[in-house]
Amino acid sequence: MSTTIDAQHAPVPVKGGLVAYLALDGAMKAAAFYGQAFGAELAGAMPPDEQGRTMHVHLYVNGSSLMLSDAYPEHGHPLQTPQGYTMTLMVEDLEAWWTRALEAGATAVLPPTDMFWGDRYAQVRDPFGVLWGMNQGAR
Repeated sequence: MSTTIDAQHAPVPVKGGLVAYLALDGAMKAAAFYGQAFGAELAGAMPPDEQGRTMHVHLYVNGSSLMLSDAYPEHGHPLQTPQGYTMTLMVEDLEAWWTRALEAGATAVLPPTDMFWGDRYAQVRDPFGVLWGMNQGAR
């Protein structure tokens, strides 16, 4: 599958009923990090502009789509510190996901813990400031 999207090719299928779209500083660097940390696969990306920014990246992560772009302040999309949300991955082997994310360069926020709602849960922050939760259902 080609990873470059152009006007002559239809976009790849979007997976999931709710898709997050993150604006980051370095969308392609984030895509590479998410590949290492969370097993993300690049579904497609627009070529970078003359300033090296990428306006659209489509990833498959854990059975869902995740969209990324660089910030474009001149078009009303300035870079802002991620806050007020958590990207949550529903996983089967939380410790394996946790370890892979840390080895890729994520920062530990909450180690794997049995939570009051009965699941096992952990959090990391990626190098782009995004908070990621990992939730494993009760065994």
